[in-house]
Amino acid sequence: MKKSLSGVTDMTLGSPYKLIFAFSIPLLIGNIFEQLYNMVDSIVVGNFIGEKALAAVGTAFPIIFMMSSLFMGVGIGATIMISQFYGAKDIENIQNTVNTIYSAMMIGTIPLSLIGVFCSDPLLRIIKVPNDGTFEMAKIYLIVIFIGLIGNFGFNINAGILQGLGDSRTSLLFLMVATVMNIVLDFVFTLVFGWGAFGVAFATIISQISSWNFGIYFINKNFPLIHISPFKIRIDRELLKKAVKLGIPSGLQQAVFSIGILAIQGLVNSYGSEFMAGFNGANKIDTFAFMPILSFSTAVTTYVGQNVGASHLDRIKKGTKAGLILSVVTSVIMCGIIYPLSPLMMKMFNQDINVINAGVYYLHSVLPFYFIMAVLFILNAVLKGAGEMVIPMVSTLVSLWFARVPCAYIIANIWGKEYIYYSYAVGWLIGVIISYVSYKIGNWKKKSIVVQNSNKSLNTTV
Repeated sequence: MKKSLSGVTDMTLGSPYKLIFAFSIPLLIGNIFEQLYNMVDSIVVGNFIGEKALAAVGTAFPIIFMMSSLFMGVGIGATIMISQFYGAKDIENIQNTVNTIYSAMMIGTIPLSLIGVFCSDPLLRIIKVPNDGTFEMAKIYLIVIFIGLIGNFGFNINAGILQGLGDSRTSLLFLMVATVMNIVLDFVFTLVFGWGAFGVAFATIISQISSWNFGIYFINKNFPLIHISPFKIRIDRELLKKAVKLGIPSGLQQAVFSIGILAIQGLVNSYGSEFMAGFNGANKIDTFAFMPILSFSTAVTTYVGQNVGASHLDRIKKGTKAGLILSVVTSVIMCGIIYPLSPLMMKMFNQDINVINAGVYYLHSVLPFYFIMAVLFILNAVLKGAGEMVIPMVSTLVSLWFARVPCAYIIANIWGKEYIYYSYAVGWLIGVIISYVSYKIGNWKKKSIVVQNSNKSLNTTV
């Protein structure tokens, strides 16, 4: 494994297992920290404010994700471009891509924040949030989060830039800063000041903005390969077009996926605040269990991107196999650990037996089928790393809208609310079939966006 002094990793050389595993570990730790402070949000509101607050904070996340997904899709496109440019050793276009995506973020965040603030009320009504105090807390939470959206975007852009270069360790530092701040401020704002859902949201945006700014300072000081000037608008139109072309399918996928999740959330919400709270608490545990799969898939995307940029297509098959084995084995282990502990883990969020049971229904339905989701994410990671963004979008949306959502409503109608989450496995299986067929056909091998055999070289002191 060839590394520079700054932690940037060349993934075009060395064992795929070692590269993917080593790259994934900091990502996994970082994802655990991120999920930790999300869980702390839920634990604080669930135990010190009540199940309605837990339901309110949980139901807000799909809306935030939906509203920000189009822009974040462009950020994903830029990350893939950076990984391919790094593989091709094209330093000039790495810097130009960083400048372009940062400029797009600074321009696009303000209107997106305003849209989020003004659409919070109608969106919550669409998904049938109960008007028993839950609605008002969810609305306050959403408005505050949308006002501070730039911190979330900035943090993720910084992490994406570094991941494209093969550095998964530095973004962990940024996330640790945000996590520690968020946990401390959660308790101060809710227990000391009594600010409720507003305090939880305010703690989140302060932490994200602080971590984003610390990230800019740290990157500019320690990474001579790139320099971030957030308030200096510099857009390369051709690179922006490429980022949009790569990112729009991913952004649309996330946006429409979020709408599908909202459709399921609406079904869950129709059963009342206790069932909502159970769903949202279990969703936090589910997200925690999902972290290793997400980390491996992110590593595979960077691995494939660099090897496509370097024209080392022969290494991609080996990397795919390594990613699948690591991800599937880990998903089986996670199921074995969390499945029997589900009732105990749900008690962290609330002591109400109905809330606990609602969460256990969720976890016991999805965990045994995690290995299917692991295969889906790795296959889509390979396609994305190569620059093939349309098939993962189709795979995800078909599996959601033609399988998971309709199955959830059918199952609820025939067998009852306790069984609706088996629809997840049906959706994942459909997605695997679509992505696997595309992978075997191999059109993704022709999707590279870099000019091969570039004579531009990277500074060896990176």
